[in-house]
Amino acid sequence: MSKNFIIFGASQGLGDAFVKGLPVMGDSVWIVSRSRPKSLNLNDGVNRHWLAIDLSNQQSIPTLKEKVKDIPFDVLIYNVGVWEKRGFEDDYTFDLDEVVDISNIININVTSTITYIQALLPNLRQAENGKVILIGSTAGLDHTNNAQVSFVTSKFGLRGITNALREHLRKDKISVTCINPGELAAEVPYEEGAEKAIHLYEGTRIPVQDIVSIVQCVIHLSPVSCVKEITIPAITDLNA
Repeated sequence: MSKNFIIFGASQGLGDAFVKGLPVMGDSVWIVSRSRPKSLNLNDGVNRHWLAIDLSNQQSIPTLKEKVKDIPFDVLIYNVGVWEKRGFEDDYTFDLDEVVDISNIININVTSTITYIQALLPNLRQAENGKVILIGSTAGLDHTNNAQVSFVTSKFGLRGITNALREHLRKDKISVTCINPGELAAEVPYEEGAEKAIHLYEGTRIPVQDIVSIVQCVIHLSPVSCVKEITIPAITDLNA
């Protein structure tokens, strides 16, 4: 039986891997992103549709609801996250973060997560075995030695969204899962394979194929099961 997916943040990196690796022939995928995804050019029997939406504001919510109002979504994946400028550089310091950037991080990573998922609850309830999957980060766990205050706050918040949303949707038998990856080899396209990513980063970054495999497992479970949270750091990561 074919599935309908809606994937947020799916024009590149892990989101692009989901678009390419999760659906099979006959499935349909709605891709939410600002820029046009190259995956629209694929000819593999999957029906892909692009929803051009800027998640830095809530203005596109009415348009989104109108475009997908009659579609039962079996799987919603929210794979969106921005971080501090120079946040992963050695000279990064929270002291220099600008107020507007802090606000933008919280707005995109937390507020838009809540509002855009809320907008699609009617679609999820139309499906027979709805799944919601939020992509967090090991930065949102305890004791991971990460000093990016706003980014870490937002990823902690994502786990809170997951827990509360799960309770809200429990009566509908829609499972809500948070997946917390460590550092990903997201620059290596899905189609180039896991071995290239493993070799390029000498086993220190997780191939996107691993996260795709985990999500495949979650979405193929029966409505009886609910996976609450999965944490998947690289085996070399001593902080996660």
